[in-house]
Amino acid sequence: MSDYPGERRDFVRAQIDLPVEVHQGGSVWKQRLVDISVAGVSTDQPDVWDAQYNEPFTLIIDAGNHGELELHAYLQHVDAGRLGFAVQHVDRKNIEPLRALLGEHVDDPSAIEADIARLDAQ
Repeated sequence: MSDYPGERRDFVRAQIDLPVEVHQGGSVWKQRLVDISVAGVSTDQPDVWDAQYNEPFTLIIDAGNHGELELHAYLQHVDAGRLGFAVQHVDRKNIEPLRALLGEHVDDPSAIEADIARLDAQ
């Protein structure tokens, strides 16, 4: 399920290369998306990374035809030049573009619906 040994993932992820701005306080890091699910995001790690690990982040993803996604997340891990974020909540404004983006990049789009239903049940 994951290309990274020892990493457990419960939601379907799509590998997509898109621009991402990671915001925290007054800081902004311009990064690239590595992969995304309804519950998590991985990005590359910028050369200068001086974030506060225990504080929330806002990720702004340029999803092309699907518009801009704004996700609120916490950093879960830093490993091998990658940052892994857990998305805390996907609001109504962002769920449809996220669903459409993921649906274009996974083999089984119905799995996305199952993931969204699991999030709603939590």
